[in-house]
Amino acid sequence: MIYLQLFYEFFKTGLFAIGGGLATLPFLYDIARNYPWFSESTLADMLAISQSTPGPIGINMATYAGFDAGGIIGSLVATTALVMPSFIIIIIIAHFLNKFRESKQVEAVFYGLRPAVTGLIAVAWFEVINISILTLSKFIDTKNIVNMFDYKALILFIIVFFMSRNSKKHPVVFLLIGAIVGILFKL
Repeated sequence: MIYLQLFYEFFKTGLFAIGGGLATLPFLYDIARNYPWFSESTLADMLAISQSTPGPIGINMATYAGFDAGGIIGSLVATTALVMPSFIIIIIIAHFLNKFRESKQVEAVFYGLRPAVTGLIAVAWFEVINISILTLSKFIDTKNIVNMFDYKALILFIIVFFMSRNSKKHPVVFLLIGAIVGILFKL
C-alpha cells in the first residue's frame, strides 16, 4: 500500500511541479504534512543533501523520501513516479512536435505557466528560509521577534552569501564551507 501512495504522490508532484527541483518543494511539504514518511525538518535536511549531491534536486529528493518511506523499492517507486509524467509528456510532444511548433495556443499556455513556476519557486524559497533561518511559528507563539531567528544559520548564510558574491571560486567550495560550518554549529 505504501508503494501505491508513494507512486501517487510523486506522480502528482512530477505532473504539476513544472519548473525544476525547487518547484517540487511545495508538493513535498504537503506530503510531509499528510504522511508520516518524513517531517518538515527532515525535508530541510533532504534539500541540503539534494543540493550538495550530483543530479537534479527533485529526483534526489524523491529518491531520498522514497527510501525514507519504503526502503530501496520505495526510492525506485518515488523516483520513477516523479520522472514518469515528464517522460510521457515529452514522448507525446515529440510525436506532435511539428503541430506544436507553430501553435499560438501552446505558446499562450507556456506564457501563462511562467508566473505559476515563479510562484512555486517563491513558495519553495520562503519555506526553506522559514525552516533554516527563521521560524514564523515561534514569533506567533511568543510575539517576540528575537525568538524567531536561528542566529547560527543566519550568520552562516550571511558569511557564505557575501563570500560568494565577488568570488571566482567554484560553488562546490562554498557548499563545503557551509557543510563544515554547519557541522561545527551542530557540535
